[in-house]
Amino acid sequence: MVLNEIEKLLEKYDNGETSLQEEQQLKNYFSKETVPAHLESYQTMFQYFSVTKEEQYTKDVPLKTKTYLYQWISVAAVVAIMFGVYTQFSGPSTIEEQLTDEQLLAYNQTVEGLQYLGIALNKGNEKMKTLNLVASNLNEGTEKMAHIGEFTKTTNKILKTSN
Repeated sequence: MVLNEIEKLLEKYDNGETSLQEEQQLKNYFSKETVPAHLESYQTMFQYFSVTKEEQYTKDVPLKTKTYLYQWISVAAVVAIMFGVYTQFSGPSTIEEQLTDEQLLAYNQTVEGLQYLGIALNKGNEKMKTLNLVASNLNEGTEKMAHIGEFTKTTNKILKTSN
C-alpha cells in the first residue's frame, strides 16, 4: 500500500470518517514491523488495540446488596407501629386515669389557666383585626390623596400656573 494512501486513511481515521474495511487496512499496515518514523505513534496505538481486544477479565465480581439495612429499618418500623398500637389499646384510655389526685388537680388547673389565656389572646386578636381594618382604610385614603396630588399637578401644568 502506498504511503500517501495510508496518510489519507489516517486523516479520515482522525476525523472519524473511516469505514470498517479502511480501519482493517490500517490495522494490517501497522501490524508490520517497519513503518515510517512519523507514523510510529499510530503503530503503537494500533498494536495496543490488537492486544487489548483479546484481553478478558476473569476475576469474579462479588455483588453485595445493601438490603440488610433496609430490611432492619422496615422491621424497626413495624415494631414501632405495633408498640404504638399495643400501648394505645392496652393502657388507660385517658390521661386523667393515669394521674394521681395531686397531679390531676395540677393538670386541671393548668388546663383552666390555658383556656383563660386562649380567651385573652382571642380578644387581643379581635382588637388587632379592628386595628388592621383601620390601617387598611388609612392606606386606601393615602393612595386616593396621592391621586389628587397628581391631578393637581396635571391641572397646574395645563393651566400653566405656578405654586
